Amino acid sequence: MTSTADQVPDIVVVGVDGSPHGAEALRAALRQAELTDSLVHAVLAWEWPSIFSVPEPAPGLEGKSFEEQAEHRLAEAVAEAVGPGPQPRIRRRVVQGSPTQVLLDAAQDARLLVVGSRGYGGFKGIMLGSVSQHLAQYAPCSVLIVRSAADR
Repeated sequence: MTSTADQVPDIVVVGVDGSPHGAEALRAALRQAELTDSLVHAVLAWEWPSIFSVPEPAPGLEGKSFEEQAEHRLAEAVAEAVGPGPQPRIRRRVVQGSPTQVLLDAAQDARLLVVGSRGYGGFKGIMLGSVSQHLAQYAPCSVLIVRSAADR
């Protein structure tokens, strides 16, 4: 029999993209992890932009690689969600690839996958984005899809 100290805590994976929906998902994942004494793996997937849609870097990030910009965006999202005070057990991961595939891979050992109902893509007003819809169908664990306060 293993002692409590030897048990591996559950993992809550959360998709973060810098959108309001992603921020709500991160806050929900942190609350769930606190309730279940789990670890949070905050994951931000980034893709190479097409030649038609090269995004402008955030102020102060000019000259940084796309990966460095993604790392900065994830760090800002976590700092905003966590706020001051005790820091929860949270691991940040920035991965190059399709958000759907990156999150499916990250959720392989997770107890729960948390995502926002929509990210930056798609059309305003739709209830469920393509990434969250795909994850709800194919994730290897339970999925919590969080709507932003503006959509309620």
